[in-house]
This record gives sequence, structure tokens and C-alpha cells, in this order.
Amino acid sequence: MVRLYLFAEGQTEQTFASTLLTPHLANCQVFLDKLILIAHARKKGYVHRGGDRKYEPIKDDIMRFLKQEKSSDVFFTTMIDLYAIAPQFPGLDEAKKLCSNPQEQVEFLEQKFYEDIGDRRFIPYIQLHEYEAYLFCDPTSFNSFYSNCDREISALQKIANEYETPELINDGANTAPSKRIIKYFPAYKRAKASDGPKLAEKIGLSVIRNRCPHFNQWLAKLESLNDSRP
Repeated sequence: MVRLYLFAEGQTEQTFASTLLTPHLANCQVFLDKLILIAHARKKGYVHRGGDRKYEPIKDDIMRFLKQEKSSDVFFTTMIDLYAIAPQFPGLDEAKKLCSNPQEQVEFLEQKFYEDIGDRRFIPYIQLHEYEAYLFCDPTSFNSFYSNCDREISALQKIANEYETPELINDGANTAPSKRIIKYFPAYKRAKASDGPKLAEKIGLSVIRNRCPHFNQWLAKLESLNDSRP
């Protein structure tokens, strides 16, 4: 049996992991033991979580849990966005040279993250470009939660059709996946923590991993953890 800690960007990812990943990974004898919001500050001994992303508090928090858990059957992973990633993130300046190839860029950053943490039990995952990319795997899912939205769904589907994978939908301030969704579904902005995971659940994990190769690579690593212990 393997236990897994997951450090989530926000409540949307936290709920997604609880709802979709926890039961799926349990079938592989990998148990999501802790779902933790990433830290953004530590003041007077208290860790502040969620919100602003600063690299050092994230690293310090992960390192603290690594030191607490010495067992070889405990692993640690992340769900953080490439979009608006912390300016102090290791390797970020070098990674900017790879912006024309987002897959290569994110893999480079994950490697630098892994090297900076320095523990073989750490499996970094950075989302291309953010969580909402998953929702472009099947925009018709919005029909189950929003009324009279055929025009809006068609607009999102048109965007999805322009890309080989939703993970390539770019990360501009006005064109990131979440920004595009909010343009057509303004209510999503306030309800993303609840609606985001529900929409993903409606789409289904198999569809998401089929349409999002980087996500699929990460999930496959997690599925195999029970087989990879020394």
C-alpha cells in the first residue's frame, strides 16, 4: 500500500483530487492520504494556505512534510498551474526560452522543481496551463449546470477545436482557459471551486486523460507508485 500527499493550487484542484483521483487511485492501491492547499506564507508559526503563490513557502511546506514522513511508501505530488506561476520558481528564466513548446517547457520546470526538493519520493506536476484546460475536453458538460447556453458551449467548442489538446490553450492574461470560460460563463468566476470539479466529474477522468497527455503522464506515474517502491 502506498500513501500520497497532494499539494493543490486551490480548492478547485483539492476537490477534483478528492472526487475523481482518490477513488481511482485507490483501485491501484495508492491512497490519497492528505490533500493540502499550497502554502503562501508562514507567520508566527502559522501556515497561510491558498491565494498568492510564492515559491519559498511552497517549498518549505513540502520539505516540512517530507521530513515528518520518512517512510519509502509515502509519496508527494503537486497540482499547480503553469499560468501565473511564482516568479521565483526554479528554472523559470531558462524555461521562458522554451515557450514555443509548452510540453517541453513544463517538463523542464518539473525537473527543476524535483531537483530543488531533492527527494526521490517527490513527483512534481504542473498543469498546462491551468485546471480549466480539463473543462475544454468536453464543453457540452456545461449544459448540465448552466441553462440556455448552447451558443456559449459552441464558442468554447470552437476554441477547443483550434488546439491539438486543451493543454495547449495559451496562458495570456485574457486568453487562459479560465478567462475564456468566464467570458462566456461569468458565473463560473465565483463558483469555480464548486462548479469546476463537478464539470470535470461530468466529463469523466478517462476523457480528460485521453485529451490531455501531460495530465495522463502524471496520472500514470501515480497509478504505478505501488509497483515502484524499492
